[in-house]
Amino acid sequence: MTIANKPPPLSQATPVRHHGQRQYMLITANYWGFTLTDGALRMLVVLHFHSLGFGALDIALLFIFYEFFGVVTNLAGGWLGARFGLNKTMNAGLALQILALSLLLVPTSWLTVPWVMAAQALSGIAKDLNKMSAKSAIKQLVPAGTTGNQYLFRAVAILTGSKNTLKGIGFFMGAALLAALHFKGAIVTMVSALTAVWAISLMCLQNDLGKVKHAPKFNTLLSHSKALNALSAARLFLFAARDIWFVVALPVFLSAQLGWPAQQIGAFFAYWIIGYGAVQAATPLLFKANNSVQTFAQKSRHWILALSAIPAIMALGGSEWSLALFEHTEFGRKLPSYLSPNAATQWLLMGGLSLFGIVFAINSSLHSYLILALARDHGTSIDVGFYYMANAAGRLLGTVLSGVMYQIYGLEVCLWGASLSLFIAGLFMARVKPEISV
Repeated sequence: MTIANKPPPLSQATPVRHHGQRQYMLITANYWGFTLTDGALRMLVVLHFHSLGFGALDIALLFIFYEFFGVVTNLAGGWLGARFGLNKTMNAGLALQILALSLLLVPTSWLTVPWVMAAQALSGIAKDLNKMSAKSAIKQLVPAGTTGNQYLFRAVAILTGSKNTLKGIGFFMGAALLAALHFKGAIVTMVSALTAVWAISLMCLQNDLGKVKHAPKFNTLLSHSKALNALSAARLFLFAARDIWFVVALPVFLSAQLGWPAQQIGAFFAYWIIGYGAVQAATPLLFKANNSVQTFAQKSRHWILALSAIPAIMALGGSEWSLALFEHTEFGRKLPSYLSPNAATQWLLMGGLSLFGIVFAINSSLHSYLILALARDHGTSIDVGFYYMANAAGRLLGTVLSGVMYQIYGLEVCLWGASLSLFIAGLFMARVKPEISV
């Protein structure tokens, strides 16, 4: 088999493979350490502040700034990465996360909603600085050309997939630390571990990684590439579609309508994210090594349109009239209790969510590759920052719509909204036509 069809291991991807592999491992370890604390912190905040008597709305408000500042951070962070180097923005993200965690070590009486919102805002800034830096840096470590497409696809898929798997593990870690060490002990443990990661990163990460020779102007922050703009718009609607029903509506529905306890909901979501990350990491195995960027863009459009059918089918199957029809048929009346309409709703949600997670992970992995493939070689972080600004805007939009639509109309309408948002994302993907397919 030729090298075009079966690329060698990532460690052989460049002539300077030892240095490139070392930097890739450092970036990955940095990203992993941050991600574990990010997932653990979210679970710690939810569980601890719920135990302090915070209501669901108050807890949701704690994360609004976390999402909002992602929009601003990705745009400005891309410029900062090109101006000062990705090593500095990545290390700045770690430092801000350490500060955000430290702000939660104050006396319990200080832990008001505004205080914790401020800490979460810093954590949101830190997360997007770290993510933008890690993904931008990957492009600097793999070769260009058709063979390089597969190296790049594999590298970013492993980085992104492992990140999401570790975020799910972080949920478990946060709950375990809270049970074993209580809130402040858990925070101190995470601060100590992340400080060690930060120190290693400061010493070992390449100083000029991603830095451009000439300072970029602020007017370069907004992309002038039609393909990249279309890809960013598709990303916005892709992640809005996920969060319209996944972030608020689904956990509330599982609790209020199906009676799931909080621990069961948390465990299920953690397992879902771990599986989602595993599929992301494995996605390159589904595609040929010699596909062009244009081919990957076309395949992504097909996968998004296929994804749009899943929430629509779930909405139809879980609608009141469908369940009523099922319950009043002779077949429905004779079924055992574990296949009752209520049980059928649970099976529909679990099966649909699992299928949605698999197809969504494939789409996400394709998109994470496409942005790096389309980004400029010099000033990669600016294009990546613009793209992930759209990603953050989609998450924010989806989070708000999830609460509003579920409150007024219920889960069924949220699912229809997700389907429509995915269809729009597919339309934008049809406009992703790079001028040069590499």
